[in-house]
Amino acid sequence: MLRLTEISKQFPGVKALDGVSLDIRAGEVHALCGENGAGKSTLLNILTGNLQPDAGRIELRDEVVHLSGPAEATRRGIAIVYQQLSLIDSLTVAENIFANRPPQNRWGFIHARRLREQTQALLNELNISAIKPDDRVSGLAPGPKQMVEIAKALSQKPDILLLDEPTASLTERETQTLFALIHQLKTAGKAIVYISHRLSEIFTVADRVSVLKDGRYQGTFPVAEISSDDLVQRMVGREIRTERVASSAQKEVFLRVEKLSGHRFRDISFQLHKGEILGLAGLVGAGRTELARAIFGIDPTETGTVQFKGETVTLRHPADAVRIGIGYLPEERKALGLYGEQSVAENMVVVQPPVTRPGWFDARKSLAVAETYRQHLRIRTPSVKTAIARLSGGNQQKTLLARWLLANPEVLMVDEPTHGIDVGAKAEIYALLRQLAAEGKAILLISSELPELLLLADRVLVMRNGHLTAELDGATATEPQVMQWATA
Repeated sequence: MLRLTEISKQFPGVKALDGVSLDIRAGEVHALCGENGAGKSTLLNILTGNLQPDAGRIELRDEVVHLSGPAEATRRGIAIVYQQLSLIDSLTVAENIFANRPPQNRWGFIHARRLREQTQALLNELNISAIKPDDRVSGLAPGPKQMVEIAKALSQKPDILLLDEPTASLTERETQTLFALIHQLKTAGKAIVYISHRLSEIFTVADRVSVLKDGRYQGTFPVAEISSDDLVQRMVGREIRTERVASSAQKEVFLRVEKLSGHRFRDISFQLHKGEILGLAGLVGAGRTELARAIFGIDPTETGTVQFKGETVTLRHPADAVRIGIGYLPEERKALGLYGEQSVAENMVVVQPPVTRPGWFDARKSLAVAETYRQHLRIRTPSVKTAIARLSGGNQQKTLLARWLLANPEVLMVDEPTHGIDVGAKAEIYALLRQLAAEGKAILLISSELPELLLLADRVLVMRNGHLTAELDGATATEPQVMQWATA
């Protein structure tokens, strides 16, 4: 159905794609794997007309085509679900799904009733009953937002569907709904290109997998004929070892939360010790992120207290938290963590900017500091002066971690720290979190990936519907055990 021949794309200081050739067949799920920065998203942007290749040829059903823009790609039956959401929060679900093609009445105005009916029919078809056509997108959690994004793409009835990390924000139930949809599309003869850093998903849904490394094509393999270890080796060029290490937790309590209540959480009490990695598990919407936001001073609390190193503190603003030594890496880096048009260096030093003696911002020193952390965390960027929006998701995440390394908080809360990043970058972030704990920092780790929690956490707290339901030993807890407490 689709053939790419010698596709190349150059950006200032980096060759994103270098002579990539592969084919996508009708009725198959074709996975695309590689580290962050390998060129996967660039390739999808070329297939949707958002970018033009510098060289190479695209054939669609044996016809050489020029995808001049997204409208042309849509006209030719190509749709995409982006890793970073493209929804407009101020509009409803229906208005987002049919944003550029709403049903019209005979006078050319939007036919509101038909718009709602078409949206509801689509949601029913996709088995998405919890979302309503008139729901405002701003009020949806990340998982339902992702399902709206998927519905938006499928409403175009594409022949080729491109999925870029589609399950990163989905619950297990939503993920299974998506997999069922993919099976239906495949049975109907559609072609699906599937990008995911969760290798278990690749082996669940894909028929073939192609590997990119540093913008170069490494080969295409039937999923049934390649192992997970072999796939990782081809992606990163080295062995990735992930195993538990000895705990660094000490007796001293850095953070004590007593009977804390706020938006979507009630009566939460726990202690976080020096050198400890404390995991916070639960389904999407359980209240984990809301708890972290309240502790960091973003959202108000209703009752309860927060103690930092033995003293009760009142945190009405994130600046209050930063001042006493608490940091927070948010779940949605694009919306809540990054200044997209600012440079890597500017994003790194925003919490702890270098200043000259009179108190003026020291631009030269900020570049030097940023370069030091770029090398330390192996952030792939042409320069620390490069706009951070140009970096891959994993390198953006490492930049945000560098921000907090520079600020040097004693308590660091990290919310989905490996969201949408590859296995190699994950291993590096795991090592960094362990290093921080070994240095005496206290880490509150919020993650929806149970293997990640059970690999890193000394203890695991489980939340369900805003309440703590269990405290488990990270070394002995199992995934079924955590899920039981998260759902029962």
